Amino acid sequence: MSTEELILEAKHIVKTFPAEGGKSLMANNDINLKFYRGRTLGLVGESGCGKSTFMRLLVALERPDRGDIIFQGESLSGLRGEKLRQSRRHIQMVFQDPNTSFNPKMRIRDIVCEPLMNYGKIKSGEKDKICSSLLKMVELPEEFMDRYPHSLSGGQRQRVAIARALALKPEVLILDEATSALDVSVQKTVIQLLGRLQKELNLAIGFICHDIALVASISDDVAVMYLGNLVEVIPGIKLGTEAQHPYTKALMGSLFDIHMDFHKKIESLKGDVPSPLDVPEGCPFQERCVHCMETCRKVRPALQNVSEDHQVACHLYQNIKKACP
Repeated sequence: MSTEELILEAKHIVKTFPAEGGKSLMANNDINLKFYRGRTLGLVGESGCGKSTFMRLLVALERPDRGDIIFQGESLSGLRGEKLRQSRRHIQMVFQDPNTSFNPKMRIRDIVCEPLMNYGKIKSGEKDKICSSLLKMVELPEEFMDRYPHSLSGGQRQRVAIARALALKPEVLILDEATSALDVSVQKTVIQLLGRLQKELNLAIGFICHDIALVASISDDVAVMYLGNLVEVIPGIKLGTEAQHPYTKALMGSLFDIHMDFHKKIESLKGDVPSPLDVPEGCPFQERCVHCMETCRKVRPALQNVSEDHQVACHLYQNIKKACP
């Protein structure tokens, strides 16, 4: 268990969406996760597993059906009006495509300073000075403040998005596939930038990504999701050697690396992900798991402690006594 300061906690989060035919889509099913100051929590899983929905709940773009989100000891789930607006200063988000969150008719100066203006933190005449400082923080020249988003490269736009997200000095930064659309070389420099900023600002970071190798390399802890359920939470440094859930192992086994054993057969993950509108009773991974037992088809496994900082939801480890809170 981390000795760092707990800054944000999600407790028993449930989120469903209505679907045709009176059905419900279970996006998040009893999610419990913690974010610590100065640490990165990576969230990984196939498309549609509920990663982005969960992060949108953290920044109050969606509301949970059940459960609670607690920031520095205060519940955010019941906030409304001005209290909700003020709470958003502390948890900011960077999206996959900054173009979707930028007004193309606004100059970079106005984009970066918009949060500060909205909260009355600066006056209009202070924009140049503040924007210059924020652009410098993300390693962009100050002359960019007079440009429009379309005149910047993808990597430059994402740096602007990071600058805007950090303008209000949040304690938590959420990155939703924020590097996936970038070239590998650009992705590397943005990741290095985020690492530096995290150390300087002591940020808690939530990092969503499909690239499990990238997640493992930059995350202190990794949460693996499947069909709206957490199946494993493990330190990033242990992901390649101590992962226990069959799904996590399958994800790690799918990685291609120049140092891999090319004589070893690559085992593909069999079958398709079930429809989120028709999740089977019991373990959500049962149809694709080579270890599926009768109990897997009847009882959904709960996250249980493998060690102090490692939890897994799998009946293969049912001898573990202590369930996670």
